[in-house]
Amino acid sequence: MTFEEIQKLIAEINQSDITKLDLDFNGGHIKIDKSQATPVEIGAERSADQPEAKRLQETNHQELSKIAAPKQKTLKIKAPLVGIVYLQASPEKPQYKKPGDHVNKGDVVCVIEAMKMMTEIKSDFTGTIAKILVTNEQVVEYDQPLITVIPE
Repeated sequence: MTFEEIQKLIAEINQSDITKLDLDFNGGHIKIDKSQATPVEIGAERSADQPEAKRLQETNHQELSKIAAPKQKTLKIKAPLVGIVYLQASPEKPQYKKPGDHVNKGDVVCVIEAMKMMTEIKSDFTGTIAKILVTNEQVVEYDQPLITVIPE
């Protein structure tokens, strides 16, 4: 989740009858309990000159950034050659892997075309696809990161 998505979630919960929320996502965790403390209005119109409002806004941003971007060890699958990357076998077939998909060592995650030769790029790791760093039919350089994997 991005910081803006978390802000929107908090604002919606503050305006609703929901008193508790416990949410797990991509290795992150958010717990909101309105019954334990007064809710904080993120993005409320306050004067930036007020030191308390500014400190509160900075604290919220820092805390939510930690929640939204948990520190996880990720491994990168890199391009072994220069060429055009294809994330699916053909336009009518589904993508090899998507973020959140499980991948085993040796699974094909994409193909790179160089001089009319197609080279299957296989995962060196077992884990979960965290992020695909390239787009379909993008030109890639040697050793360019293509996909990040959260290892098991």
